[in-house]
Amino acid sequence: MKLLIIRHGDPDYTIDSLTEKGRREAVLLSQRIAPMNIAAYYVSPLGRAQRTAEFTLGACGRTAQTLDWMREFDCNIPAPDTGEYRIPWDMLPASWTSIPAYYDKDAWCDVPVMAQVGMRDAIAQVHEGLDKLLAQHGYVREGNIYRAVRPNTDTIALFCHFGVECVMLGHLLGISPMVLWHGFIAAPTSVTTVCTEERREGIASFRVTAFGDVSHLYVHDEPPAFSGRFCEMFSNTEERHD
Repeated sequence: MKLLIIRHGDPDYTIDSLTEKGRREAVLLSQRIAPMNIAAYYVSPLGRAQRTAEFTLGACGRTAQTLDWMREFDCNIPAPDTGEYRIPWDMLPASWTSIPAYYDKDAWCDVPVMAQVGMRDAIAQVHEGLDKLLAQHGYVREGNIYRAVRPNTDTIALFCHFGVECVMLGHLLGISPMVLWHGFIAAPTSVTTVCTEERREGIASFRVTAFGDVSHLYVHDEPPAFSGRFCEMFSNTEERHD
């Protein structure tokens, strides 16, 4: 089975929708995804993901199931320097890299700033939602692997958000989301492909074969949006620092 984890197009967060660029990106994405043989479509309830999916669904005459656990991961934490509540993947490198627990796939939730906002419960909701979905498609989690009760080569598409994408990947791969949140970036409308591998009958694991692919943009000379990234150099005042 293949999972296509798709980030929404360039966002206008003020209205929870897409910018004009985001709409162009979503059209180009639809030209890539709509012709594919997709077994099922799933989408976050948030507007920017819904708007992105609409272009693909309209092009192929399909519908998607909206899943609340796929909404952007909004368990915000207080920033160490200001106390302002912010998304956990916007932490300054110096604020988290010095704490070894953040690199541990289990212990990171117990760092005090995470524990005080109920991070473990919030993460569990995504894990449980993902495992329920995979079970519906024939793969049941047992420990750190999946039992292939109905092995298949279906492809399912999930239109969602960068933050929750990293939570899903962390669960499938056994990696702390902190490492994924801060060490990777999935540009708007990027496609991450995750495949099952069943090297022994009935025992499956997941492997990423492509992360954050935006080839559908490059082929049409549409540059990826900067959303989710920070400045390449501190002296660059046109790109965000915080």
